[in-house]
Amino acid sequence: MDDKILEKRLTTIYNFICDPAYVPMKVGEMAEVLCVAREDRDDLKAVLDRLVADGKIEVNGKGRYKKAALISNEGILEATTRGFGFICVEGMDEDIYVSAGDIGSAMHGDRVLFELNPFSRGKRREGRIKKVLARNTKELVGTFEKAGKFGFVIPDNPRYSRDVFVGKEDCAGAETGDKVVVRITFYGDEKKNPEGIISEVLGKADEAGTDVLAIIKGFDLPYDFPEKVEKQAENVAKPVSEADMAGRRDFRDLRTVTIDGEDAKDLDDAVTISKSDGRYTLGVHIADVSNYVQESSALDVEALKRGTSVYLVDRVIPMLPRELSNGICSLNQGEDRLTLSCVMTIDEKGAIIDHEICESVINVDERMTYTVVNRIIKSEADEGELEKYRDFIDDFMLMKELADLLRARRFKRGSIDFDIPETKIILDEKGKPLEVKPYDRNDATKIIEDFMLAANETVAEDFFWQEMPFVYRTHDNPDSEKIRSLSAFINNFGYSLKSAQEEIHPKELQKLLGKIEGTAEEGLISRLTLRSLKQAKYTVECTGHFGLAAKYYCHFTSPIRRYPDLQIHRIIKDCLRGRMNGKKSGHYDKILPEVAKKSSELERRAEEAERETEKLKKAEYMLGHIGEEYDGIIVGMNAWGMYVELPNTIEGMVHVMTLKDDFYKYNENAFELVGERRNRHYKLGQAVRVTVTGADVLRRTIDFELV
Repeated sequence: MDDKILEKRLTTIYNFICDPAYVPMKVGEMAEVLCVAREDRDDLKAVLDRLVADGKIEVNGKGRYKKAALISNEGILEATTRGFGFICVEGMDEDIYVSAGDIGSAMHGDRVLFELNPFSRGKRREGRIKKVLARNTKELVGTFEKAGKFGFVIPDNPRYSRDVFVGKEDCAGAETGDKVVVRITFYGDEKKNPEGIISEVLGKADEAGTDVLAIIKGFDLPYDFPEKVEKQAENVAKPVSEADMAGRRDFRDLRTVTIDGEDAKDLDDAVTISKSDGRYTLGVHIADVSNYVQESSALDVEALKRGTSVYLVDRVIPMLPRELSNGICSLNQGEDRLTLSCVMTIDEKGAIIDHEICESVINVDERMTYTVVNRIIKSEADEGELEKYRDFIDDFMLMKELADLLRARRFKRGSIDFDIPETKIILDEKGKPLEVKPYDRNDATKIIEDFMLAANETVAEDFFWQEMPFVYRTHDNPDSEKIRSLSAFINNFGYSLKSAQEEIHPKELQKLLGKIEGTAEEGLISRLTLRSLKQAKYTVECTGHFGLAAKYYCHFTSPIRRYPDLQIHRIIKDCLRGRMNGKKSGHYDKILPEVAKKSSELERRAEEAERETEKLKKAEYMLGHIGEEYDGIIVGMNAWGMYVELPNTIEGMVHVMTLKDDFYKYNENAFELVGERRNRHYKLGQAVRVTVTGADVLRRTIDFELV
């Protein structure tokens, strides 16, 4: 058909599918509705294929056509370690699959233009990259290998599958085995590898700290503070004066404690508690960082650039210089500190019936640790501890009493508590891992969690009803398709979900977690449930928090280490001081969307870097345990093999090729590997015993074989 006829038919069919009365149809059904003759149905199919390729419509797994959720044919490429990738499109829940042959010269992180494949196999939509719109990768970190008069850099990140060629004059003195940063000058094509220039030699790969430094550089994490920022921090970090305290609520006479981990140095929250006439008064006092970090100052620009503090296994990269984060902004024992306080009145059912948000000054009486407080509330403290903290014991018991009420009330409305153990890695002075174990989340940590959640919700609701510009922490409802997949999987274990409705209530997932508590499959199903949910993010709209079953939620309690909290403090103080006029409100309306977007992105970067350093040290730890046997649980599975997690949280892979007793195939629907001859099944959640056969520190992988 000629171009004019095609364009007219494209418009007609697209408008038909976009009509509000339209319901998804197959080709034959559409032909009948539109009275298309049988001999012309191939033309109709060609028009539909063209609309799919243009991204205007999509076809579901049942062959029915509907308007595409795709907003544009641009997205960010997420490459995988196996050569293929996925294109993430803003506003879409489902990514676009791209085979290795259709990626071209695009690299992980690039913004690309793509076209959809109308003949996609299976349910997942497939695409082909047509053009790289913007390169996201300017530098790579890797290991240098000399090859005669030139060299190659093997990227540390396996998502970058091609080595980078470096000419003789561009090697900067690097030797084989050095960790280096290479600046890319040519991105390569189908015939040639990328090319680059060594911009920094980090050190020998086996030198203490070089491995983590390579990850820091690989994620482009700002490390050292600029001199101007350090100088400004020194200038503002002055002791609290009488003038600083003027006009603030003085809470220094209240018995006040901080409760943190033993190693914590940036103490940004303190609590006070009392009870009278059956009502609790809970004070959550948060460091007033905004008093020292003024908007648009060098400190503020650097804090926004970092977005968050990053907690790596061997170091912390703070959002603010240590003069602030560990000094004047940290709520250190025995020192006057400026704070923003949320003082809540709570009834005997755990309902917050009144509150006050105010500027304040406090003086912490005791710097407590989770370990000691937990021993006290469990009546396991020794005589020395009981004597030392005798003035605070009643407070800790009252805190436990109130936290239980708050948690029960939150649980009743459907809040989900994923009690998945985090990892604690103990290193020696050279950065070598000595021990890997689950992080202890005890009753004391839960007390502080409950109190911070209460303050965050209270502040968010207060400013929502004031209709002020604000930054909320939101968590959207999960995708119904993912919940249906989860429901199908847990049926294998005898559990079910009421997921027939379009939107599931968090209470259903909470009930599921309650049913599996204490079972062998608890860890597995908890993780799969968590993966079925969307990621929380920062937004300027208050759309609620699914996981907490909360209508209003924000991050108010950690301004030393999170930029959104600092931004919220500025808004609160502008309101408290009567400065929130039309001009100021308009200013926040203008800047907050970008603050929320950037903070969400930087949070993801920090989380990925933290995970990579954990994987690195876990692989390094297991190098010293080759040949040892462990009990584990199968937590993941694909056509290449199964992932087994040990009780210490370390995860490794049993490759299908090592299963010598049979030829195993992956049954995707049942999530299991099945032997063709003996019909032996390996399922998710199954207990197995494994031997450690290998560990690759460079790739951060661990290999197991079944015993």
